[in-house]
Parts: sequence; C-alpha cells; structure tokens
Amino acid sequence: MKIILISTLKVLAGIYVFVCGLLYFFQEKLIFFPQKLDAGFRFDFDQPFEEKNIEMADGKKLNGLLFKAEHSKGLIFYLHGNAGSLASWGYVASVYTDSNYDVFILDYRGYGKSEGTINGQVQLFEDIQIVYDELKKNYAENKIIVLGYSIGSGLASKTASANNPKLLILQAPYYSLVDIVQQRFPIIPTFILKYKFETNHYLKSCKMPVVLFHGDQDQVIYYESSLKLQQEFKSGDTLITINGLGHNGMTDHPDYRAGIKRILDNN
Repeated sequence: MKIILISTLKVLAGIYVFVCGLLYFFQEKLIFFPQKLDAGFRFDFDQPFEEKNIEMADGKKLNGLLFKAEHSKGLIFYLHGNAGSLASWGYVASVYTDSNYDVFILDYRGYGKSEGTINGQVQLFEDIQIVYDELKKNYAENKIIVLGYSIGSGLASKTASANNPKLLILQAPYYSLVDIVQQRFPIIPTFILKYKFETNHYLKSCKMPVVLFHGDQDQVIYYESSLKLQQEFKSGDTLITINGLGHNGMTDHPDYRAGIKRILDNN
C-alpha cells in the first residue's frame, strides 16, 4: 500500500510539473486573445481618423488609430483589453472625442495589423514607451492622458509611472496579475508568470492624479482589486464604483459616461 501511495504521489507530482511547464511556455495563449487583420483591411468608423504605423526597436511596426476631436484639448492614449483589435476597439473613441480629446488607440504586437508577437513583459513595456515618445512629438506631455482597460490597465500604469502625463485613468484594473492568479488559481505557482503587471507598485511612482473605474459585479477582475489599489492612493486619487456592472460594457454604461465626462471637462 505504501509503495502504491508513493508511486501515485510521484505520478501526480510529475503531472503537476508538466502542467506548470506548459503554462510557462504557453502563457501568452492564456493571456492574450488577438484578432488578426489583413494588411489591406480598411477600418470603418463614423468619425474621422488617421491610421498610423510606428516602428519598434526591432523593426516591427505597430498599428494604431488617431481620432481627432473638433476642438482638441489634448490626447488620450488608450491601451485596450486582451482580446480583439482596433476593428472593434475603435468604437470607444467617440466617448472621448465628444469631450474634446483626441484619442490614439494602439494594437499590441500580433493584434490587428500590428506585426510581430508578444513574448515578454519588458518587450511590451518598451513598445508602449516608444509609442508614447512618438505621441509626445505632437502633444505636450501635460496634455496627454493615459487610459488603460483591463489588461491594458497595468500597461497604462507602468507607462504613467515612467513618464509625466496629465492624468492616469484605469478601467477595471487588477492589483497585479500575480494577485489575479493567486485568487483564481491558487494551485499555480506565481513564479512561473512572465507577465506580473504589478499595478500596485507602478501607482506608487505615479505623480499625476489617478482615477479608477470598476464595476462591483466584475467576475473577471474582481472589484476588490480596486479596493486594494485604493490603499496605494496619494491625495487626490479617486475610485469610482459602478454599481451592478460586470467586466464588460463599461464604456457604454451611463454612469461611466457621466463620470468620465465630468473628469475630462475638468481637465
């Protein structure tokens, strides 16, 4: 019996190590869900826009869309969630152009028409910094607002922490990806995560005002993530709770629209 038990434990340990290995090498497939678009795909939106391609350090080009407001007060650099492409994300722009902000939305590597593939956290951060530097050629940094939704919230926080934008806005942010894994999959060792996206640490270096929006019924990034981030707030930072909202549909929610309009009208 003892021999059988030991053999069983060895088999289970082997399976566990094997599964952890798969998770390490294929975690991009579990985090990022890009929609790929042909190079000749033509975007179609109800407002004017410019398509831009920005070259990265390794020569790959990332695709983005710039939407112009009629009377621009500045720019919102929008970092979208982990699924889709600009073909769907572009529709959020009107919420912000209606408040007189231009909007630049970026497709990460492998999304939409953007070239290359995502292979690490540092690569992602470096890509976004290059794009941010490119945007600064046409917008004073004190006129730039960085906004991140869901997976983009960690990227936005990192970008804001390393620069000096006017404002940081996060929609449905996580405390960190490590925290999400600990909450949802406690059996998985977090040291295998290549993408830690430690929003809690990035906020400590953000000198600009920070505004969080989070639905209290979010089942993807649990609402308490924002309550924990609130503990990292400095004076003037804000958490706006949207009652009854889950993870999706924030941009179209009337409470979000009222809240973001109020914030943008005052900035």
